[in-house]
Amino acid sequence: MKRNALMVKVPEVALHIEQGEQLLSLYVWNSGRAKHYFCRRCGIYVFHRKRAAPDHFGVNIFCLDGFDATALPVRATEGAGMNLVCDDPRPEWPGPRVPAMRSEKPAVSRRC
Repeated sequence: MKRNALMVKVPEVALHIEQGEQLLSLYVWNSGRAKHYFCRRCGIYVFHRKRAAPDHFGVNIFCLDGFDATALPVRATEGAGMNLVCDDPRPEWPGPRVPAMRSEKPAVSRRC
């Protein structure tokens, strides 16, 4: 089951890598704010520094041994715009953020 990616928001101070840090590969694109880490050995998407909340990480819980992923509530997003596909969106997610250099605001749509 370690091929899926189910991300959980974790404060930076709470993330501790216990082993395998030397196997992490960093992928950065566009503005460079979001930083995505993958395992060099198997290619799994492990975690990322969140662009919209840079003091938090999104951690792929399918990478955690012994963690019961079915115990967590899941809210789906569509990948292109990261818009929520749910019945009950959390208020802190306003939609994709626009880099500071752009003046127009993005169109935010929710399928809720």
